[in-house]
Amino acid sequence: MSEVETIPELKQIIGAMLFAAREPVSMHQLRHVFEQTADQYGGVTKDFASVTDDMIVDAIKQLNDDLSNNAVGIHVREVANGYRLVNDPNCGLWLRVLLEKGKASRLSRPALETLAIIAYRQPVVRSEIESVRGVAVDQIIRNLLDMQLIRVVGRSDLPGRPWLFGTTQKFLEHFGIHSLNDLPGTDELRRLESEQMKRQNQQAQLAIDDAGGEETAQEDDEPAAAESSEAEESESDQEEHTDEEPEQPDQAQLGSDDEFVEEEAEDEERERSS
Repeated sequence: MSEVETIPELKQIIGAMLFAAREPVSMHQLRHVFEQTADQYGGVTKDFASVTDDMIVDAIKQLNDDLSNNAVGIHVREVANGYRLVNDPNCGLWLRVLLEKGKASRLSRPALETLAIIAYRQPVVRSEIESVRGVAVDQIIRNLLDMQLIRVVGRSDLPGRPWLFGTTQKFLEHFGIHSLNDLPGTDELRRLESEQMKRQNQQAQLAIDDAGGEETAQEDDEPAAAESSEAEESESDQEEHTDEEPEQPDQAQLGSDDEFVEEEAEDEERERSS
């Protein structure tokens, strides 16, 4: 059997690399391995030095079809920006017993809640996590750092420049997702955030409109107040004139009474003289 006849196919080489790797293997890593192998060993390995991304993707598809058709219990899955061999979900019960996965999960409920906050809001500071959960998370963050599910991604501009936390590559591997965009509910969260921002903008605009309306109403009330004041002054003047008018008849009446008294006095004098 000649050396050429023993050369494996591209899908076989990729399958062997994925089987041996402990972590997902990226497209860049696969290409690098083929190039390094050609430089180091030469010969027939140089035939694989020029493989392209499309050739690798096609080989992985063929490998997956073979695994599925032969029902070997594993398949290739793209996860954490790379490829890895994973077990079929319908074999999970036996694997849980084999790997003693029936025991309590290493991630407690508080740890999962903290991890979810970091995953959806990253980069995030510890104080923001605590404001959401309502409890201190110092120890939980230490545990997540030890498990390499989160990492420090920088410092915030807040006073004291606290640490900013984010998820790691191992986080994606642990939950079997390709990228953070595959987190469940991210589209819904973006929609809710968009609606919340829209409501806040509408409320701010309403507040501005209300403030402008109050100023306009005050300006409109000033002429009305002036007119009302003038009307009150006019009514007051009319009342004063009304109160003075009865005095004139009284004076006339008093004058007529004096004339009557003088006439009576003249009559009495005539009677005495007669």
